[in-house]
Amino acid sequence: MNNDKIISIEFGRVVAILAIVAMHCQMFLTYWQFDGTPWLGFIFNQTTRFAVPLFFLISGYLIQPKLIVDPISTLKQYLAPLLRIFVVWSIICLLMPFNLQRVAEQGYLAEREGYWQFLAATPLNSVLEGGLVHLWFIPALMFAALIAGVLAKLNKTTWLLPIGAILYIYGVLGGSYQNLTELWTPFFTRNGPFFSSLLFAIGFAIRQHSISVSARHAALLAFVGMMIHFGEAAWIYQFDQAFNANDFLFGTALWGTGCFLWLLAKPELGKDGRITSLSKFVLPIYVAHLPVIILMMNVARYYEITDLAKDGLVLFGTLITTLILVVGLSKTPLYRWLFR
Repeated sequence: MNNDKIISIEFGRVVAILAIVAMHCQMFLTYWQFDGTPWLGFIFNQTTRFAVPLFFLISGYLIQPKLIVDPISTLKQYLAPLLRIFVVWSIICLLMPFNLQRVAEQGYLAEREGYWQFLAATPLNSVLEGGLVHLWFIPALMFAALIAGVLAKLNKTTWLLPIGAILYIYGVLGGSYQNLTELWTPFFTRNGPFFSSLLFAIGFAIRQHSISVSARHAALLAFVGMMIHFGEAAWIYQFDQAFNANDFLFGTALWGTGCFLWLLAKPELGKDGRITSLSKFVLPIYVAHLPVIILMMNVARYYEITDLAKDGLVLFGTLITTLILVVGLSKTPLYRWLFR
């Protein structure tokens, strides 16, 4: 799926992965608080929530032509490497110790057993998240692609958006809104098809129907969606839903869609930029960055680095180390097995 002609999409993917890395660094949570609440950290966290929706939208947009022409072969080619990456990195993350000090004091197994037991307590959810929480994105993307592929095979792609919408609404009501709805869910609804399917379907439909809007209208849609997202987050915060725990709300889909349409309206955005050249490493950076964040947090803990200095160390240390790791591996045969 060659998307080299749409430079802005590549630029958008790089910006999105930078936002995700920054979010996972858990920045601004221990200082600059207001009445004991780290509102800056909470707001920063939610400001990055456009990024994952953007990935799902881009994926649906890029795969659409091939999925329509040959759904079964396309699904095999698309899903097989994703499944391999998910399994390989799940194993790596299951084996990797998170607390190096505890390993030194109590041994490797003592450190790992607690985490393994934690995962075993919710087996279905753990299967969908893999060896470390951030890997949930891969099965979610696979579910969305599988639904789209099956519907394409049945010539029922008109069902894709309604099915995605139903899953998304159920996911929001059983996720961030669960304290209000008390809706039963089989697992955490960020995982599986609930979050991904609608966004993937929107990207698919935009490509299928050649939908385009002006950059101004796209930006307005993104702004309205973001405001709705933050309004929802503020409202349900009153009902004991942590402000920074909202992976997706009703406004999030509009927010992500607006961002994606804005990128399409500016196809030359990022042209000749060094940032855009990193787009080929986006998936490797995604799967590798959280283990590196854990390593950097161990370093900060060992040297008793706190607050702003810790955030700087973890963020920039993670970005630099992950990029060196990924680029270095790209020159070896291991790259094909660790990444796509």
